[in-house]
Amino acid sequence: MRRLLPLLLLFLPALAAQPPVEFFCPMDPDIRAQSPGKCSKCGMTLEAIILNLVEYPLKVRLTPPAIQPGQKIELQFQVFHPETGEPVRQFNIVHEKLFHLFLVSHDLEYFSHEHPDLGPDSIFRLQTILPKPGVYRLLCDFYPQGGAPQMIPKTLATAGATTGGAIPPADLNAKNGENLQVELATEPEQPIAGKKTLLFFRLKPAQGLEPYLGAWGHLLAASHDLIELIHTHPAIANGGPQVQFNLIFPREAVYRIWVQFQREGKVNTVAFTVPVSRLK
Repeated sequence: MRRLLPLLLLFLPALAAQPPVEFFCPMDPDIRAQSPGKCSKCGMTLEAIILNLVEYPLKVRLTPPAIQPGQKIELQFQVFHPETGEPVRQFNIVHEKLFHLFLVSHDLEYFSHEHPDLGPDSIFRLQTILPKPGVYRLLCDFYPQGGAPQMIPKTLATAGATTGGAIPPADLNAKNGENLQVELATEPEQPIAGKKTLLFFRLKPAQGLEPYLGAWGHLLAASHDLIELIHTHPAIANGGPQVQFNLIFPREAVYRIWVQFQREGKVNTVAFTVPVSRLK
């Protein structure tokens, strides 16, 4: 032991100079800690590894190939490794699911949050019905093992689809869900592109609120032209009557914002329309 002591003393300065291991959330990288734990924003397990921040190719197939509105279709999603081109077979669970799929119609009237099932052939499948003719924007949220969390947009069009349409007017009025009323206030009152906007959702009644898919709420924001799609979780929430989301809207547009909260076993989905101005 006495012989080892000089060697240990020799290496102590180098060990002390090494930076401490920092843990961070793969879904919300701004959440960091000096020890293992859970993300305070979305509830995911903090990781201490350097992620491979490369986009994974995602192929979407349709059955039948031509989409008829109002008729059942099957959506198939297959993920491929960016280097080998081989299908990815292992995925990490994100908020209790392997795959989150958001569907939004071009007129912003249709919204759906779904969870395709992974088959033994490494293909995710979902049967659904697109209710009306038009263009639909998809946001695919998944986390391949060995990679980084992915949020990949895709576009589908039904038979008889048309694009464009009127820009929706602002709508921040209180909304009623299944068993919950939701009010929204923003700070600043007029959101500005490129600047942080605080969104305060007031929930009534607050009794019986429950986490939904591992978080106190889920939010999807879509610009009126469907170019921007943002999926995020509360920045501050504790099961009480107020839930705060923080967003940086990337550019001037009108955004439809869908939020989902669970109370007494029922998922409440409501929507607000928020105009965002450019920085003057």
